[in-house]
Amino acid sequence: MNATDADVREAVREATAGPLDAAALRAGLAKRAAEEGVLDLAYCEIESPVGNLLAVATDAGLVQLGYPLQPRDEMLESLAERISPRLLEAPARLDPVRRELDEYFAGRRREFDLPLDWQLTGGFTRKVLRETARIPFGETRSYMQMAASAGSPRAHRAAGSALGANPIPIVVPCHRVLRSGGGLGGYGGGLEVKRELLRLEGALE
Repeated sequence: MNATDADVREAVREATAGPLDAAALRAGLAKRAAEEGVLDLAYCEIESPVGNLLAVATDAGLVQLGYPLQPRDEMLESLAERISPRLLEAPARLDPVRRELDEYFAGRRREFDLPLDWQLTGGFTRKVLRETARIPFGETRSYMQMAASAGSPRAHRAAGSALGANPIPIVVPCHRVLRSGGGLGGYGGGLEVKRELLRLEGALE
């Protein structure tokens, strides 16, 4: 039998031994939803030097990391349509993502060890992004190089489009891909964010 909202509220009150607050209620709801197998997407906002990031995960791993330029409600609505409407704010589920991002921005992490869910990508786009995930910290590649590494050397424009559609920036470091002449090219989080990430990694003065 599924728990009612009243059951969850009572369980949270007992666990916190104090006045019910929104954070405790969310935690209780997320825990109960996970236990009953009705939580397909967990999300939360993560503070960072480049603005608040919206992190979303499935049981398989991190599926999306959104910049402030991307409206939160639109992102969640799109995920509900494309993956599942069973989504809930559950910060505890995203603790590993928060921790690794904090370490990265503090200069203590050069590689991410997070499991990734690639289901929002496919075909050539997924090939390009998987190759992008292999670019080492502090190094850069060109769009042409990424097209070649994905098996289509002449498809540099398509590679650029694939990178522009990256649902998991920073962790899948599309900021490390530049134009052949060294120009920044485009970036979903804005060019200033791209510059900041490259400076953090010592790839740009």
